[in-house]
Amino acid sequence: MVLSTKEDIDLIRKSVRSLCEKFPEDYWKEVDKKQEYPEKFIKALTDEGWLSVLIPEEYGGAGLGMVEAGIILEEINRSGGNAGAGHAQMYTMGAVLRHGNEEQKKRFLPKIASGELRLQAFGITEPTAGSDTTSIITTAERQGDKYIVNGQKIWTSRANYSDLMLLLARTTPKDKVSKKTDGLSLFILDMQDQKDRITIRDIDTMINHATTEVFFENVEIPIENLIGEEGKGFRYVLSGMNAERILIASESVGDGLYFIDKSVKYANEREVFGRPIGQNQGVQFPISRSYMEIEAAKLMRDKAAKMFDANENCGAEANIAKYLASEATWKAANAAMDTFGGYGFATEYHIERKFREARLFVIAPVTNNLVVSYVGQHVLGLPRSF
Repeated sequence: MVLSTKEDIDLIRKSVRSLCEKFPEDYWKEVDKKQEYPEKFIKALTDEGWLSVLIPEEYGGAGLGMVEAGIILEEINRSGGNAGAGHAQMYTMGAVLRHGNEEQKKRFLPKIASGELRLQAFGITEPTAGSDTTSIITTAERQGDKYIVNGQKIWTSRANYSDLMLLLARTTPKDKVSKKTDGLSLFILDMQDQKDRITIRDIDTMINHATTEVFFENVEIPIENLIGEEGKGFRYVLSGMNAERILIASESVGDGLYFIDKSVKYANEREVFGRPIGQNQGVQFPISRSYMEIEAAKLMRDKAAKMFDANENCGAEANIAKYLASEATWKAANAAMDTFGGYGFATEYHIERKFREARLFVIAPVTNNLVVSYVGQHVLGLPRSF
C-alpha cells in the first residue's frame, strides 16, 4: 500500500472537488426527483480511478488505503453529491483483498478497476434476520464443483447496477455448528451469468432509490468463487464491515460539513430585522456546536482508517466513528433546516434532499443502537443486552 503525504491528500481533495463541480446540485436534484441511478457520475468516478483506489497497483488500482478512500467519499458528499451510489465497491474490497486468493484477485480486480465489472451489491441482510446476521437462512449447498444457492436478501442496494455480488450464505445449518458464527460462507456471485435464476425487485424508498430485494432460485456458484474457507465467511464479512463503517463515517462527515458550509453562507447573507440572521445566537450556536462535533467525529474516523490500513483491529473505532459522525451530522442537518427556515423545504435550495440523505446513516448500514450495544459489551465489558 502506498502511503500518502499531506500534499497527496490535499491533491486528492482538490481533484475530487474538481470532478464534482461537473455534477452540480441540480444534477443530484434531478437524479433524486426521477429516482434514477447517477450513471454519468459513477462512470466519471470510475474513469478517473476513484472507485478503485483500494485495489493494489498490480491489479490496476491505485494501491491506496482507507484514509484516502474516506477522503474521496467525504469530498463527494461535501460537494452536495451522494457517494452512496458507488461506496459499496470500496468497502467490499476489504473482504476480497484480505481473504480472496490470488486467482480470484487476478480474475476480478483488474476488470473492477477498469470498470468492466461492477461490484456494488453486498448480499447480507435478510427479511427474517435483520441485524442478526448469524440467523440468515439463505443456503448454499455444495454439489460437486459448485454451490446451489436458494433464498432471499433485502436492502441490497444497487443490485440492478452490479455485475458481481458479495454474497453471504449458510453452508452448514445453524443447529449443526458449535458457534452460531460458524457455517456461513462468503462468495463472489456473477449476477450476469445467473440472471435467469435471480429476481430483483425495487423497494420504493424515501432516498437511496437503488435499494432492492433479491431472490435466488437454484443459483449456481462455482467453488472457485468461494472466498477463503467454507464456513468462515462471517469473520471475512467483519473486515468488510469495518471498512463499511469507516467509509459511511466519511460520507457523514462530508454531509455534515456540507450543512455547515451552507448554513454559514446563508446565515451571513440572509437579513431579517435589518441584520444577518447569523448574528443571532439562536442561529449561530447550533451551527457552531455541530461543527465542533463533526470535527471530533472526523478525528475518530481518521484514527479508525489509519488502524485499518495498519491491519490493526479497529472494530470499536470504526463503529464509534460511524456513530459520532452520523449523530453529529443529523444535528447539523436540523441546524441547517432551522437556519434556512421555510426555504429549507424548497427543493431548489437542496437542503431537504441532503436532510433526507443524512437521516439514513443513523440507522444504516447498522443502527446506532447496535453500535451503543457493541461498545457496552465489547469495549466496556458490560453484559450482553440482547
